[in-house]
Amino acid sequence: MTKSTLIEQLNWRYATKKMDPSKSVPQEKLDTIIEAIRMAPTSSGTQPFEVVVVTNKAAREKIQKAAGDQGQITEGSHLLVFAAWDNYTSNRIDEVVDLNVAARGDLPMLHAYYDNLKSNYVPRDAEVNYAHAARQAYIALGVALVAAAEQEVDSTPMEGFDPAQVDDILGLKERGLRSVVLLPLGYRDESGDWLLPMGKVRKSRDTIVTEVN
Repeated sequence: MTKSTLIEQLNWRYATKKMDPSKSVPQEKLDTIIEAIRMAPTSSGTQPFEVVVVTNKAAREKIQKAAGDQGQITEGSHLLVFAAWDNYTSNRIDEVVDLNVAARGDLPMLHAYYDNLKSNYVPRDAEVNYAHAARQAYIALGVALVAAAEQEVDSTPMEGFDPAQVDDILGLKERGLRSVVLLPLGYRDESGDWLLPMGKVRKSRDTIVTEVN
């Protein structure tokens, strides 16, 4: 992907307000977005979150009610729910170690690194750890937004929902997960989305960038 193409795709994307329920995201495009999420960077490579892909109509209708009746949840063909670990545990970090050993070999420095991580993370308050894990999920969300744009799939990131209700609908608490952010995927309704013809609004480079030379 060239730089110009990337910027063009980011200009193309917007927080779609109305999606066309007659159009469905093809499996290969969904798979590409999911793979981009899987490849997203996270702190110490822990990947402390999971993504729940919801296509079930009844489940999405319930989630829509828990999200202020935002229509994109049911108008889109897929709903991605980013759910972060509720806490860091020794077992969860050991699973990350096992993945590293399988890919890189049983290196002493690897064990020392993650032993240090456990000594710092595991004793911390669960809310502190959840907040850290949630930030890693947001890194993956950013990658997902870019990947969706690259696939010319519309998306709308959503924080406006009741996490406790969504956790209950999807049975996340029992899995040690907490919902962080929603991402409906689909295709814009070109005749019904009031935001589509509007120009993109962003601060100027000089406003948001400070260079320290």
